[in-house]
Formats: sequence, C-alpha cells, structure tokens
Amino acid sequence: MWFKNLQLYRVHAVAGIDGGCIDDRVEAKESRPLGGSEARRIGWCPPAGRASIRRQLYHHLQGQYLLSALRQERILPPAVVSEEVEERASAQEAAEGRKLRRQEKLTLKEQVYEELLPRAFVRTQRIDLWWDHRRQLIGINTSSRKRAEEVLDLLRETLGSLRVTPLATNTLPMRAMTHWMIAPSNRPADLIIGDQAELKAKGDDGVIRARQVDLDSDEMFKHLESGRMVSKLALGTEGRMTFVLHDDLAIKSIRFDDAVIDEASQADDEGDALVRLETDFLLMAQALGASIDRLIDWLGGEAQQGQEVPS
Repeated sequence: MWFKNLQLYRVHAVAGIDGGCIDDRVEAKESRPLGGSEARRIGWCPPAGRASIRRQLYHHLQGQYLLSALRQERILPPAVVSEEVEERASAQEAAEGRKLRRQEKLTLKEQVYEELLPRAFVRTQRIDLWWDHRRQLIGINTSSRKRAEEVLDLLRETLGSLRVTPLATNTLPMRAMTHWMIAPSNRPADLIIGDQAELKAKGDDGVIRARQVDLDSDEMFKHLESGRMVSKLALGTEGRMTFVLHDDLAIKSIRFDDAVIDEASQADDEGDALVRLETDFLLMAQALGASIDRLIDWLGGEAQQGQEVPS
C-alpha cells in the first residue's frame, strides 16, 4: 500500500471527523457493485482488502487516517457506439426511404448507448487517501488531479462538509526548481538532487527530458542559460524518500528509503496482514509528513488562503 504519487490538499474546515458517527458515515458510502445501467460509481472499500475480515473501511493511527476509494467505470468506446448507430440509421433510412433528421440520430444514439452499456467491460481502480489530521493535510495516491478531485467529492459527501484547497507555496515550484539548478550553492543543505529533470522553454512546445544524467553538467546549465525552466525535478529527503516534483506541486514516482522499508519489515513479527498494513501505513505517513514539511520550507513556506503567489 506504499503510495507512488501524491496530490496534496490543505484542509481548512471539516465537520464530523472527530465525532463517533464517522463509522456510520463511511459505511453509508461503502462501494457496491456497479448496476447494469450505471456508467460509473465510486465508494469506500477496505484499505486492507481481503485481509480486512471485519470489512474495516478506514484506519486511524496516531492522528493519521487511511481510506480507500473504489472507482468503477464501464468502458464503452465511442467508436463502437458510432458504428452501431450508423448501421441502424442506414437500415432505418433504407426501410423508410428518407434521411434521418439530426434529432432522430441523437435519439438513436441514446438508445444504442443504453443497450450496450450493461455489456461493457468494467474497469476498477482503487485510490488511497491519506489524511494527516495533525497537519490538516490530505494526500491522494494518484497521478491524476481529476481522479483526486473525485475522491475528495466522495469525502465531502461522506462527512457532509469539507473545505479544502490544493496545497500552494509562496515560491512556485517551477521557479524554485530552476533556481536550484542554476545556483547549486543556494540549494537547501538537506535537499538532494536526483538524476531526472524536464525543462520547458517559454513561447514554444519544446521539452527536454533528461534521465539518469548529471543534472549539474555544463550541458544542462546551457539549456537553463537559454531561458528554459525546470518543470519536473527528481528530489530526495535524506533517510526518508525520493520523488519527482512537478510544477503543479504534484509529487510522483515516490520511492521510500531502504531504512523506512526495513523498519516496516522488522515490525512485522507475527505476519498478520492487517497489522502489517497499519505498520506500513504509519511509517509511510511519518515519512511523507516529514518530507512534505521540508518541501514546503524549501519552497518558501505555505501560501495563505487567498494570497496571490508570485509568478
């Protein structure tokens, strides 16, 4: 269950998270099988999966919450619908000796969609949510901002009230990353630069992607001197994790330090799957929380709500 990506949000106000009714609220939004006429559905499922004998829908450890959303979606390619519509329209036009009007074709398309939808394949995706209640920070394990917003909507419906905004810092990530690459001597002492970056140029679509290279090389410096800016950069926090920071403050390609993984392995004395999940989650949450604290510091602190961040 170790997170690979993070979309980060600041929690400003919430009702019900500390109340005894959270169990009932989460259960009310538990996932259930997708109905034949439903295109998509999202609900909570046990983070431990089959290891959760009691169907425990969330875990709460030392102020850290773990929830998992199960997203189901029927996959019905538009091309399949269009082909069926054209066949039926052609047959109807031949039978009636006239061209179908636009509205008639739209009605036919709706009929075809409703008929084919129950036979479409179902794609299932589990998206984990970490809520650091002490920091009032939410991190969602997905590379897609859209999917993260869907999980937040589910959380809002579950709790009845939830006011959050995407995490923002006083210094834009692109500006900070570019500065760190141009002026290595001004990098924070505990910031670790990796071997992956993406550079974008102003005014065109040109992108330079560098992997497994020395980011402090003369070649990279020349690209930056020409006006390119860093939109992605591999970073690390000593003893905790490495990751790729994106210009929208998304954190991707997370890899936890061996020391964190080893500590989790040593704690798994009895081999109990549920205990292992909770141990892993707590150690992961501690590493994530500390790393995000440092990242916010590196980026000049957190921007206050309503504050305009300099471009």
